[in-house]
Amino acid sequence: MYRINVVKTLTLLFLVITFSVNAQHEATKTSHEEKASPEKDFKTKIKEEIRHHVKDSYYFDFNSNSETGEYNGFSLPIILFDDGLQVFMSSKFKHGKEIAKVGGNYYKLYHNKIYKTDASGKLSFDEHHHPTNTKPLDFSITKGVLSIIIVSLIVFLIFSSLAKSYAKNGSIPKGIGRFFEPLVIYIRDEIAIPSIGHKHYKKYMPFLLTVFFFIWFSNLIGITPFGMNITGNLAVTAALALLTFLITQLTSKKNYWLHIFWMPGVPWPMKIVLAPIELLGVFIKPFALMMRLYANIFAGHIVIYSILGLLFVFKSYIGGSLSFTLALVISILELLVAILQAYIFTMLSALYFGFASEEHEMEHTE
Repeated sequence: MYRINVVKTLTLLFLVITFSVNAQHEATKTSHEEKASPEKDFKTKIKEEIRHHVKDSYYFDFNSNSETGEYNGFSLPIILFDDGLQVFMSSKFKHGKEIAKVGGNYYKLYHNKIYKTDASGKLSFDEHHHPTNTKPLDFSITKGVLSIIIVSLIVFLIFSSLAKSYAKNGSIPKGIGRFFEPLVIYIRDEIAIPSIGHKHYKKYMPFLLTVFFFIWFSNLIGITPFGMNITGNLAVTAALALLTFLITQLTSKKNYWLHIFWMPGVPWPMKIVLAPIELLGVFIKPFALMMRLYANIFAGHIVIYSILGLLFVFKSYIGGSLSFTLALVISILELLVAILQAYIFTMLSALYFGFASEEHEMEHTE
């Protein structure tokens, strides 16, 4: 049985995704930054609750209500770089109701973003009602980052124990390892070897195994009502696709670039036409990889919560029962989608690695 080595891959995966989540959390502009009407109808409130579920946050809330001021959960550490390192808990903001004074600086939480202010806490706005105050460099542990840490620890602990059981029991897994061993063998025999080949597949196995189980566990946790929307975050899928892209390019052989810039067996006028298209495809592939995972998971969250919201819109036994039944069926289908999306991402990554590491002599026909 192939010995599983996920420590290095998990570390790289965690670092890239963590910084990407913070960058996307800092850069994303939501519709909340527009001037809100003083009164909101019930459907608008449902939409806001759905958006609250799928977006990142500095708090880990459970069954909270912003209108009544009831917040159940815990705050997360804020890490800012502004005139030095500023570290404090997000509870200082009181969910955006108070100004946080740290190291002589004042910070205000406005629409889930941190801005630097004075002691009054006033913000200045442009013509589009976007704050113009300075935003410090934000390296905070948000809900998304904490979710990534939790999933990474789960993957690390499971497969560390699996590796130890192999060493102690003569390559025979025990306990939970008996469930995961067939999956590991399947990824090796049905994805890695057919796509990459016997000669080079081993060096890609740590990444393929790590990314498969990371995406699968992230998708499963995302189905829970805790709001841990990991792979439904564009920054996370972008980081995963970026890793696939970098590994593909850094491990590619000469045949890989030959088929891009000067395709064997193709007349030279067509080579000139096709070369830019093939080069563009190098960047389109990881982009498609990123969007496929993000769109499927994000859409699944939106659909389930929208259907659950119909429970409160219909306000009837028939409509409520149908909405609940439909939401339950889709949630069960999401269990299949969770592992299916992990499989697709892993399979496509293996195919890209196979293209990059392919070695054979081709006839160079002009």
